[in-house]
Amino acid sequence: SWMAVQVTVLPSPRCLFDDPVQIRVEGLLPQQAVTLRASLVDESGELFQAHARYRAGSSGELDLSRSPALGGSYSGVEPMGLLWSLKSKAPYKRLAKRNVLTPFCVDFEVYEGHGDMSRLLGKCTNERWFLGEGVKRISVREGRLKATLFLPPGSGPFPGLIDLYGSGGGLVEYRASLLASRGFVTLALAYMAFEDLPAMPEILELGYFEEAVNFLRKQQQVKDTGIGVLGLSKGADLALSMATFLPGIKAAVSISGIGFNSFIPLRGDGFTVPPHPYDLGRIKTSDESGLVDFSDVLDDHRDPATWDCHIPMERSSAKFLFLSGLDDTNWKSDLCCRDAVQRLQRYGREVEFCSYPGAGHLLEPPYLPLCQASIHKVLGVFVSWGGQWREHAKAQEDAWRRIQAFFWQHL
Repeated sequence: SWMAVQVTVLPSPRCLFDDPVQIRVEGLLPQQAVTLRASLVDESGELFQAHARYRAGSSGELDLSRSPALGGSYSGVEPMGLLWSLKSKAPYKRLAKRNVLTPFCVDFEVYEGHGDMSRLLGKCTNERWFLGEGVKRISVREGRLKATLFLPPGSGPFPGLIDLYGSGGGLVEYRASLLASRGFVTLALAYMAFEDLPAMPEILELGYFEEAVNFLRKQQQVKDTGIGVLGLSKGADLALSMATFLPGIKAAVSISGIGFNSFIPLRGDGFTVPPHPYDLGRIKTSDESGLVDFSDVLDDHRDPATWDCHIPMERSSAKFLFLSGLDDTNWKSDLCCRDAVQRLQRYGREVEFCSYPGAGHLLEPPYLPLCQASIHKVLGVFVSWGGQWREHAKAQEDAWRRIQAFFWQHL
């Protein structure tokens, strides 16, 4: 009977979202052909699925860390392939966690044969959490701040981080909650398109970000050795600006960022960094897909006319880490990244960088599947982000390790 087929997730069916797991199937016939399917329903009710065809070993078992997939959403030995290849039926959907207090539940099912998946042999559910055991989530509305603070269990002291997402705005918590689960006091900070923060601010105030730094520094669980900041896309140039213009920032990570101020002027104390010149007339819209390609909108960053938009990072005493995907179709993050790295190296500054072949713009925590295109919440258009499935998945795993190692080292 099919009850004899057991699907197990090791070491436990309950884990953090960034934890790798071992998926095993037992009780099959020797060499039996089966199809494995993963299903996840996100908070808006969107179904994401992946499947792969396998053949059982001589004693009727499958171990995804050793058995190769023979096709489907991916092929070859990919222990976490069923997660990173999850895809929605509707195109251009991005899998993102809105409420970090609940897990994503992934159903793993085993079906007979390599055909129509009509006969279910066994299944199990993997609960993937964004908030580790004992991590506290605290909503922050102090002064102008709109943020969420995540505290690891215990009295610490822990290194403190500020986490910034991109120009889609909102208060994005899932990366911050995972970082707190890994031992960092993390403040997820909204700066546009959230509550009464405008969708497209005319100007951003450095003072707002300074408030966030001061708030984090006065938390008693935070080490007093300095703060780290990480940002994706627009959040990345803000992270670099904070490390340059604000005291107390010891380490900054730029993910798919550029070394200039982008799109919105940044006002400091007695100075304003203008946005890098751009021309929306250079947007390319694909006839077939309707996707919008922004990669050519920025003026040439080597043109001296753009230099007052540079973030003068060489003045900063912070350590820097730049991560970018070579298949980023949103903007030329790798080109700009190399520029910033070279400038820092010329000034004798310590900087690490990593460019990932085949990775797109949205480098997320591991096992979140690649999103090649999705709606931009502020601009209201479908934007192409780029990336190849397997390469992007490998890049996310590596980047996540690097980010944590970098902060542990410098904070």
